[in-house]
Amino acid sequence: MSTKDLVPSPVGPVDVEQAEAALVERYPRLVRIAYLVLPPSLGRNRRVLTAHALVQRSLPRRRVPGPAVPEPRLAEDAVDPGYAYVRGEVLRQALIAGLPLRRLALPRRAQFPPLLPHVWGLRLFPRVGGADELALDQRLSRLSGPGRAAYVLRGLERQGDPEVLRVLAAAGVADPAAALAEADAVDTAEAASAAGSGHPADPAGSTSGTTRVAEQGGPGRTGGTAPEDEERVERVGEQGGPGRGGGRSGAGAAGRGEQADTGVTGRSDSPGGRAAPRGPAPAPAARPGRLGGVALLESDEFDPCALQARPTDLMRRRQHVRAAFVAAAALLVCGALLGLPGDGWGRNGAAAPSYARNPAAEAALDPGALKRVPAAAWPGSTRRDFSVWPTRGGLSGDRALLRRALAVWARPGAAVLSSATPGTPAGPPMGPPQLLFAGVVDGARVVLLHDGLRAVRYAEPLEGTAGAALDFARTDGADPIGSAALVVSRAAGNVRYLTAPWVAETAVRDLLAPAKDARPLVRDADGVTDPVPSPAQAKGCTRWNTLQVRDGSGLRLLTDLGELAPARLLWGPPAAPVDATGPEAREAWARTACQLTAARAHGVRSVNAWRFARQALPEGAGRGTWLCTRAETWRGTGSRVLAQFLVPSPTVPAALAARSEGSPACGVRDPRVLAGVLWQAPSGGWYVLAAGSPDFTALETSGGVKGRSDGPVLAVKAAAGARADLDGTLRDGRRVSALR
Repeated sequence: MSTKDLVPSPVGPVDVEQAEAALVERYPRLVRIAYLVLPPSLGRNRRVLTAHALVQRSLPRRRVPGPAVPEPRLAEDAVDPGYAYVRGEVLRQALIAGLPLRRLALPRRAQFPPLLPHVWGLRLFPRVGGADELALDQRLSRLSGPGRAAYVLRGLERQGDPEVLRVLAAAGVADPAAALAEADAVDTAEAASAAGSGHPADPAGSTSGTTRVAEQGGPGRTGGTAPEDEERVERVGEQGGPGRGGGRSGAGAAGRGEQADTGVTGRSDSPGGRAAPRGPAPAPAARPGRLGGVALLESDEFDPCALQARPTDLMRRRQHVRAAFVAAAALLVCGALLGLPGDGWGRNGAAAPSYARNPAAEAALDPGALKRVPAAAWPGSTRRDFSVWPTRGGLSGDRALLRRALAVWARPGAAVLSSATPGTPAGPPMGPPQLLFAGVVDGARVVLLHDGLRAVRYAEPLEGTAGAALDFARTDGADPIGSAALVVSRAAGNVRYLTAPWVAETAVRDLLAPAKDARPLVRDADGVTDPVPSPAQAKGCTRWNTLQVRDGSGLRLLTDLGELAPARLLWGPPAAPVDATGPEAREAWARTACQLTAARAHGVRSVNAWRFARQALPEGAGRGTWLCTRAETWRGTGSRVLAQFLVPSPTVPAALAARSEGSPACGVRDPRVLAGVLWQAPSGGWYVLAAGSPDFTALETSGGVKGRSDGPVLAVKAAAGARADLDGTLRDGRRVSALR
């Protein structure tokens, strides 16, 4: 029979109180079921404790709903809903406990040794049975967990095959039919063993005697009925009904070894299927015959509630206690030595514990001490920088969020994604920082803080704090343009900016399309812009979106280079650059913008490009242009310089001639620059082209190509792939090498 053809048993809703009453009333039976289903490889002591733990953890946490319109019950469904629910939970956990622990699989609670109940210093196990019990235990140990569950349900619980299949499927068994087939194999083995020993099984499904093992006399045992056996006559599993006759269809109970409980001689083959009750049978002095496997399930061998106690390994326990005592003493001594003040072993010397008894540190972590600037402060201020940004955002009053942001700033955990631009200290604030913004942006709670030296961004998801991020950027000495915007969010390749209160308009301009007008960029009431595709996260260079802002003095162009503070784009000589908003500047930047990738995440404050030379190309190929691009950093060191050559065609990107890091060339301190390239003329010939700033009076090449020219430009015929050294002479006679 396929489990797909089975109709679910209409148990109905179960209350916690109903399930608890069933668990307390049937506790010995439930523990016996768990003990039998658990794998014998666990050992008898752990099986006992695990069986009790599984039953005690089987109560529902809340009311378990049932079907809206219960269907008519079958005869095998005549079971208390509370008991049915608890039994199903016990079976499910027992099957899980029998699964092996795997390296890549998430372990389940039932697979670990139980925390409660727990016994120290004793080993507990049921009473030892005879040869029949041992043989049955060996046969059960060869079954899988679902096979043992099927055998116990059909034998101990007196369930018919359809109900066994339903209960196994509800307990999570993938193939209930295969588990039932395993139980049939045990029945067949018992029948063959009984036939070979000369003690055939009773045709009615009982053993050759009507008394269970639990009812037999022996040392310390009376011939009466055990308390657990007395309640057996009321168990629903023994109730008959349609289809619950003397055994499975066409086979009877022969070979099944089924044994009736106290007061029940066996199953009746009458249409009602009910067994005829009678009084307790007297316990004979010895077994009249060989007991079947089903009857043995009721024996003391498998009763985890009637236990024997023995001590554990006393010598090993004594050694473990001594080792634990020595380890605890060593830990106390090391802790005392590490905590010594002064010149002791204390790592912090006389310092107080972190953020304890230190007013400045405590104030820095107090959300109530955060500096909040009112919106009306900046128009009357003599300064225009981050210090006069007003506090904005819908979560600026969320003290719990602000406390988490400050705590993560001071002590970022291992799970926090933290980043800082080069040269930016990532330590805690020296005092209460200024709150710039706190609100929800792109599905995250974002907090922007400023302490005079750094801008700090804290972000966490709306649900929980897993995946929190902390970003640092150095912003000391920011002017009105350097403090015009901060990155507030990065999501799905887009970036959002929080603009300064003095920014009147915002727009998006593509550097690679200089002829196109800027596209207006909408901001909300807090000054947060709409999302803009970020060039810092783009894989290619098909467009380069920049933020164009208008303040009281004109237009500014800012670009995202992967940091909190966008970099300002400039055009012109190092001594007097201007914002790159004019037509000539946009045309030059359109051909050099893709080279800005060399300055990503480098702490760049501004990037200036200027034309330091023009050169007539050989063979009348037009005029080439030489540009120098210098990226200045917030920390003042680590600047990057690029020398680029532009051919006459306006659609061809700039060719990188030379690059340098940390050089003063092309800057205010040293505006001179010298660079050269190997260029191919339209005719196919190759030339070494070189140019310097106007301060050069002569240029000379040596090495693979030799040549000299008077003036700041040079063109020498060369071979393909030639390499040459380039030097220049300044007006004061000094010789200067090319940029490298």
